[in-house]
Amino acid sequence: MSDTHEKARAGRALDAANFFLADVRDGLGPYLAVYLLTEQHWDEARIGLVMSVATIAGILAQTPAGALVDATRAKRTVMAVAAILVTLASLSLPWFPSFLPVAISQGIAQAAGVIFPPAIAAVSLGIFGHRAFTRRIGRNETFNHAGNAVAAGLAGLSAYWFGPTVVFYLLGGMAIASLVSILAIPERAIDHDLARGLDGANDAEQHDQPSGLKVLLTCRPLLVFAICALLFHLSNAAMLPLVGQKLASQDKNLGTSLMSACIVAAQLVMVPFALLVGAKADTWGHKRFFLAALLILPIRGALYTLSDNPFWLVGVQLLDGVGAGIFGAIFPVIVADLMRNTGRFNVAQGAVITAQSIGAALSTTLAGFVVVGAGYSAAFITLGVVAAIGAVICLLALPETRHGGPRRRGETAAPASAIAAE
Repeated sequence: MSDTHEKARAGRALDAANFFLADVRDGLGPYLAVYLLTEQHWDEARIGLVMSVATIAGILAQTPAGALVDATRAKRTVMAVAAILVTLASLSLPWFPSFLPVAISQGIAQAAGVIFPPAIAAVSLGIFGHRAFTRRIGRNETFNHAGNAVAAGLAGLSAYWFGPTVVFYLLGGMAIASLVSILAIPERAIDHDLARGLDGANDAEQHDQPSGLKVLLTCRPLLVFAICALLFHLSNAAMLPLVGQKLASQDKNLGTSLMSACIVAAQLVMVPFALLVGAKADTWGHKRFFLAALLILPIRGALYTLSDNPFWLVGVQLLDGVGAGIFGAIFPVIVADLMRNTGRFNVAQGAVITAQSIGAALSTTLAGFVVVGAGYSAAFITLGVVAAIGAVICLLALPETRHGGPRRRGETAAPASAIAAE
């Protein structure tokens, strides 16, 4: 089989994996809040707490997951096992709906789900290389958002007729399809050294000698990016669950369907913006796209406070498609810039995702308590201010990364310290 044909086959399998994993990788995702509110009658603070407790389990697994993806040559198997664990943990919820079992099951789902972002990015880099990486990531995100839109649409229509628990059956079906897609990726098409960020272009020995883990602490732009990613998710993570709770509190029967409308609206917008990042980020600049993603959040938070009308809330949710669509596509690209030829691409992804997961965990707890104490509008404004702070830090402290990050011996490009001094 020719290399071109094998890459084409791998690309199609990656397309399918991204499409079906879209519903699997986050487990119940925002539907968890609606289910607990409407079916189990939890209050907002308790919902926020259990979601944060579960997210902490994911935080603890993030960096080890990235290190595992760097080290293993069984990336497809690791993803398949993770998909099974996420699905089983989520499907257990209706049978064990009290606080402790929910926290444990969602913790397992979160811990297993963290493997997908670094693994998909690693496989993409290992197959297509740095030159085509930005465009491939844009394509990955396009299929991911399309999968989310289709799954949310099916969930919304089905929930209207059969109730909120239908999302559990949908998750099971998508999990089976994702397993088939993952295993369809040709193993021999993956260059596992390239997948961890080593290309050996200038030194044949580079494949066997990745940089020390201290590069995660000495690369100043990576640290700045991690702080900005934390603030992005501290602002963003709670917004959609809060909207879902507002919608469900107005009409229990339509809560899940309206939540699905929000997700579908956002995912449809994410598709063209993911494509835009893939097509133009290398030309327009990676930092500019990331800054735009941050700036969308304060606008979105302010607009949510203007009306409780369900159609208005769903309309504002379109802005989530802009911000999250850009962030999802540009995130692995910036990390790949900064970690190129260090051999620590995936553990760096895990470290930055750890930072953003801390933000997500704090986001739901913060928002839950602000809602209980001061109402939904105060919570949305608070979350918007957090993102505005992140935008200022990005503007002042994060350099443009598309020219590369820390290089190993023999490289001609500037190291991260030089980039930071720009």
